[in-house]
Amino acid sequence: MRIRSLLTATALAAGVVVVSQPAYAAGPAIQFTKIYYDSPGSPDFGANSSLNGEYAQIKNTTKKAISLKGWTLRDKTNRSDHVYTFGTFTLGAGKTVTLRTGKGKNTTTTRYWNRSGGTFAYIWNQAKDTAYLRNASGKLIDSCPYNSARYDYKIC
Repeated sequence: MRIRSLLTATALAAGVVVVSQPAYAAGPAIQFTKIYYDSPGSPDFGANSSLNGEYAQIKNTTKKAISLKGWTLRDKTNRSDHVYTFGTFTLGAGKTVTLRTGKGKNTTTTRYWNRSGGTFAYIWNQAKDTAYLRNASGKLIDSCPYNSARYDYKIC
């Protein structure tokens, strides 16, 4: 502390303006970490294992649990069947939840969209799309766009 005060006093006496570095904006409390938009294997026939191979992951970056009840996750289309709404679910502090497209049993780390029906059941386009996360009030919290057929996933 004494050195900092001495440096500041010296800088002021010399007529030097001390400018602090700008603070970087913190990311959202809940944010996308990964979208796996092209499930492994080819071609995609809509089997449950293939549907569950595509997923979105979101993480709670805070030190407190956050209720996601009523939050939605969707892709860029305007189709109502491409919207997942969280029921009663709390994401623990520092935890990640994976939302898989197919069917399965919901846990504290994995949720399921419960889609089926062949090739039309997939949510994420295989080359270009955007994932959107909104809170229960409809406010956009985070998004993760991708535009590449070279890769199967995007780290957000």
